[in-house]
Amino acid sequence: MFLDALIRRNSNFIEAAISMHQLGRLPANSYVIDLEAVERNAKRFQDEAKKYGLTTFAMTKQVGRHSSFCQAIKRGGINRSVAVDVACAVACDRAGLRTGHIGHLVQVPSAEADFVAAKLKPDYWTVFSEEKAIEAARASLRAGNKQKFLTRIQTSGDTFYRGHEGGFNADDIIEVANALNKLDGGHFAGITTFPALLFDQSISKVKPTPNLATLQRAAEKLRSHGWNDIEINAPGTTSSVVLSALAEAGATQCEPGNGLHGTTPLHAIEDLPEDPAVLYLTEVSHNHSGRAYCFGGGLYIDPVFPNYQVKALVTSEPVVRREDLYDVEMPDYSAIDYYAMIDQRHQKKLRAGDSVIFGFRGQAFVTRAHVAGLKGLSCGKPEVTSIENSFGYQTFWPGEFRI
Repeated sequence: MFLDALIRRNSNFIEAAISMHQLGRLPANSYVIDLEAVERNAKRFQDEAKKYGLTTFAMTKQVGRHSSFCQAIKRGGINRSVAVDVACAVACDRAGLRTGHIGHLVQVPSAEADFVAAKLKPDYWTVFSEEKAIEAARASLRAGNKQKFLTRIQTSGDTFYRGHEGGFNADDIIEVANALNKLDGGHFAGITTFPALLFDQSISKVKPTPNLATLQRAAEKLRSHGWNDIEINAPGTTSSVVLSALAEAGATQCEPGNGLHGTTPLHAIEDLPEDPAVLYLTEVSHNHSGRAYCFGGGLYIDPVFPNYQVKALVTSEPVVRREDLYDVEMPDYSAIDYYAMIDQRHQKKLRAGDSVIFGFRGQAFVTRAHVAGLKGLSCGKPEVTSIENSFGYQTFWPGEFRI
């Protein structure tokens, strides 16, 4: 879905990835990141956010919390992360991107609350219930902190991904705010939801969900009761072009993820300011019955679109040619992605070791893929910064072993 944009807008990146792979410097089954493009994207995003007075927290899970990715974001002007979970926060913190927000997608487990409070010291900590608020406040008190809490709120008709449900009843927001303010170790700071924006397939546009209106109503109710300085955190499908709409709806915080590497759904159909900056690289393993099988491991295509014909660029030469595009049959979601199958029955026959380039919207952190950063593309001297796992740790890749 995103391969066309990569070919049109960042073909040098594709060519560099192929070259590095053929030279034995990049492994198969790798999410590869154009770090210079990420830095540009982060700067564009941050400049736009500043115009609207929005605080930015970067989501890094889609590219495996790679340390060089975190550092590129920081160079672009975004110095805080939003963590999907504690492991995510640790990886970003280790890379120099401090924790701006934790606890939203995944609540902090009980045994990890003391670590979060004492070591990570997040700017904001989201809680879904009074029980989790008390737990977090006690941990913060033990650490000598006064933690700022965001409350996830919800009401009938709000949109949640299945398994993401939870939060305080929005109708009770005044009682909730007052209760959190009485806790030693923390205080009420604002409200949040997810997703506040979603891509609408029928009109090919990003639209507010009912959740955003829920935030607006709750914020108005809070203001009517004297709460005039609250944070409104409104993540979801965030690129720089939606920031004006978020600000108009009253949001004070935004959390770009796919927007930082040009892979929100809207990037697939429009050329937005952010450059495409991530690809998935693998290689041909073997041939069988007219198909070339390529190694998997990271073939998780975020299902924001209906099924579509996946294509890959397959070649051993560091040159982008549309005649090297092949149809690919991906493994079913219920299967382990050992291989994908490339249809070569009517095209040039492929060989083991040929580079395979995909441009899909991935989620590296739920895969067993490598993640690698590339720098030096702008001066024609590409260099791999590090090859890491999905927790941002440098990994042992046997291909680096030389006798």
